[in-house]
Amino acid sequence: MNSPIGATYGGMAQEYRRALLDDVIPFWERHSADRDCGGYFTCLDRDGSVYDTDKFVWLQARQVWTFSMLCDELERRDSWLAIARRGAEFLLRHGRDSEGNWYFSLARDGRPLVQPYNIFSDCFAAIAFSRFARVADDDGARQAAARTYRNIISRRANPKGRYEKAVPGARPMVSLALPMIMASLTQEFDWLLGPGEFERALDDCVDGVFAPFLDAERRVLHEHAAPDGTKLDSFEGRLLNPGHGIEAMWFVMDIAERRGSRALADRAVEVALATLELGWDERMGGIFYFLDARGHPPQQLEWDQKLWWVHMETLVALLKGYRLTGREDCWSWYERVRAYAWGHFPDPEFGEWYGYLDRRGEVLLPLKGGKWKGCFHVPRGLYLCMRELERLAAGPSGKPLP
Repeated sequence: MNSPIGATYGGMAQEYRRALLDDVIPFWERHSADRDCGGYFTCLDRDGSVYDTDKFVWLQARQVWTFSMLCDELERRDSWLAIARRGAEFLLRHGRDSEGNWYFSLARDGRPLVQPYNIFSDCFAAIAFSRFARVADDDGARQAAARTYRNIISRRANPKGRYEKAVPGARPMVSLALPMIMASLTQEFDWLLGPGEFERALDDCVDGVFAPFLDAERRVLHEHAAPDGTKLDSFEGRLLNPGHGIEAMWFVMDIAERRGSRALADRAVEVALATLELGWDERMGGIFYFLDARGHPPQQLEWDQKLWWVHMETLVALLKGYRLTGREDCWSWYERVRAYAWGHFPDPEFGEWYGYLDRRGEVLLPLKGGKWKGCFHVPRGLYLCMRELERLAAGPSGKPLP
């Protein structure tokens, strides 16, 4: 490794720590708590003012996980645990239907608004209650986590169930999004699964990400494919989401590190770098939101927007990849992506990060939270980047996998 060492890595880690603890987390502490009805407001304007009171279950769950994780891994603060508990109790009261499936959205007071058509509500509820149970030693949360995890496993072959819009059998297709999130979610459940079951589940995660979706020639992941891995010549079949592909790869890197597998880490880094090279906007900087694998016009009209989570997940992947493999191209790309992300997304006046930029890098929407953006990607990414840089600063303990 010929990149900065020692105190320089440590200084970079401190920048992430300050952003996390002096800027981003205080923004959510000040503005998101619903002290009357429980849970959190996530639709926050630039200055933190609430512009909509609907509550989206996956964002509620993500915030429970975020504050629980900080208590678990960074510092056990009573105020953070209280924030996590506020969301956990709200979700346990209101979040599920009679079959244990998690609704997509709720009214402010917890009345259900949108049916549980989206399994990602369940996925984020599972990790939220798993981590909250750990820090709060809460049996009710532990039971909710276990039941939700088992429910996800039972639903994953047909995640939308009766809410599926596609005509059965018309164009069989699987999506990367669920295997990707399972690669992260499963690692939260080592306490529930026995050693053999846990290792088999991790094998399934790696196979589920690579086998159907990897374009072996380009070394990128398609968003959709036929169940046998055939790439479909359609809008959905040609769709690339660089952020998803790169995020999935740092989940796989975590599995590689658990197993001490340099080969798996190298494979994940190769895909992450190939995806970044394809997804980078050479003309204006930043990473495109969507692309067509064959260069056709994408179906998504927002294809050229630059989004907060895409860049944050890329920073995490590049630092993990650099630490695990020592590849200098990971560091070179990290510096390039970091310059863009830190130069465009943070709001020095009101705090937190903007979510949506246009292709030129100008703020498209000034919101700090909404239906899709909440207290998750930015704080998680800041925390993980901080930890990666701290490990690099530690010297020998931060060396690549053998």
